[in-house]
Amino acid sequence: MRNVVASVILVVAGLGPATAGAPPPDTVRIATFNCSLNRPTLGGLRTSLATPDDAQARAVAEIIQRVRPDILLLQEFDYDADGVSMAEFQKNYLGVSQNGQKPLELPHSFSAPSNTGEPSGFDLDHDGKVGGGGDALGFGEFPGQYGMAVFSIYPIAPDRTFREFLWRDMPGAALPPNWYTPEQLAVLPLSSKSHWDLRVATGSTAVLHLLVSHPTPPAFDGPEDRNGRRNHDEIRFWSDYLSGARYIRDDAGSRGGFGGSFIIMGDQNSDPVDGGSRNDAIRALLAHRRVNSRFVPSSAGAPEAAAEQGGANASQHGDPSNDTADFNDRVAGNLRVDYLLPSKDLRVCGGGVFWPSKAEREARLVWGDSPPPSSDHRLVWIDVIAGGARCPPGSDPTASGSLRPRH
Repeated sequence: MRNVVASVILVVAGLGPATAGAPPPDTVRIATFNCSLNRPTLGGLRTSLATPDDAQARAVAEIIQRVRPDILLLQEFDYDADGVSMAEFQKNYLGVSQNGQKPLELPHSFSAPSNTGEPSGFDLDHDGKVGGGGDALGFGEFPGQYGMAVFSIYPIAPDRTFREFLWRDMPGAALPPNWYTPEQLAVLPLSSKSHWDLRVATGSTAVLHLLVSHPTPPAFDGPEDRNGRRNHDEIRFWSDYLSGARYIRDDAGSRGGFGGSFIIMGDQNSDPVDGGSRNDAIRALLAHRRVNSRFVPSSAGAPEAAAEQGGANASQHGDPSNDTADFNDRVAGNLRVDYLLPSKDLRVCGGGVFWPSKAEREARLVWGDSPPPSSDHRLVWIDVIAGGARCPPGSDPTASGSLRPRH
C-alpha cells in the first residue's frame, strides 16, 4: 500500500507555522507549470488567447495570480515565432483580474523553437509511413506544439540552447537497440523540445541560470521503450551539464557545462519512486552534488486525490503529498514529475504545489472531470534566497494556503 503518512516537513532557517507578511527583499519566487495550453492545430492557441474568454486559460491565469511568481516557466504552451500567444496571455489573462485576484505583470518573456512537430523525413515510429507526430523530431502534430515559455519580472538573457544536440552524441546513450538507422540517428536530437540555459539578474544573485527542459513522456511506445530511453537521457543531460561534461555541445558550437547559481525547472516526466520511467536518471539528478534537493514541495490536495481516486495510487510507494500531476489512475496514477531544483548556494525559504484540498474554494481550479479545469499538472513554486542570507521566520512552506502576499 502507498504510504499516506504525512511527509516530514523540512525546517529551513527557522521556518515555523504559516503567517502572512511581505517577503524579504532578496527572496525570489520561482514557479513551473505544465499548463496544458496546447491546441490541436497550428495557430489554435493564438486564436484562444486573442480574447479574454477562454475558460481554461482563465483558470491557468488565476492559479498563477494566486501564486504570484517572479519567474514562471510554462510548458505545453504552443510556440509561435512572433510571440503573439505569449503577449496575448499576458494582456488578456495575467494582466486581467481573475475572480478578484490582483493582475500580474511579468514584462519579460522568452521562448524559442521546439523540436516538437518538426518533420524528420523518416519513419521513426515504424508505422509504415512517413509523417505525423510520431515521425517528428519531438512528438507534435505541427512545429511548436507543446512548446515552452518563460515569463519574468527580470530581464531574461538566453545563454545557451541545446535543441540540435544529437542523441547519438551522448556517451553511453540509452538508444533503443536496432530501432533507429544510422541515417535517422544523424538527425535525431536528444531534446524532444529543447534544453535551455537562460540567465536572469535577480538582485539576490549576480546571475541565476534557469535550466529549462520538458523531456518526452516515458510512454506511448512499445517494448523497445524508445520514449522511456529518451526521457532518461534528457534528464541525464542536466547531471552531465552540472558536472562539466566535455561532450556537451550547444547550438552555437561551444562545449562543456557551467558553474554558478541555477534552478533546474520543468516537467521531467519521471517520478523518483513510482510510475513507469527509467527513474535512475531523476534519482541521480536529485542526488547530484550541486543540487539542493532537501526541500520537496507538497500540498494538502494531492494525498486527498490519491486516496479518493485509488487505482494505481493504492500500490505506489512515494509520499502522495509530493505529487504534482493527476494522471490516469488505471495506468500511472498520480506522480511527482514537475521539479524546481536549486543549486546548493541558494536557500529555499518556502514553496509548495498548488493542489488545494477538495473543501477549499480554490479546488474548482484543479478538481473536476476530464479534461480538468486547468491542467492535469499542478503549478509548483519555491522561494529562494542567496545562500548567505537568512530566510524570514514564521512560515510553513508546505501548508495549504501559505502563500505570502506578493507585489
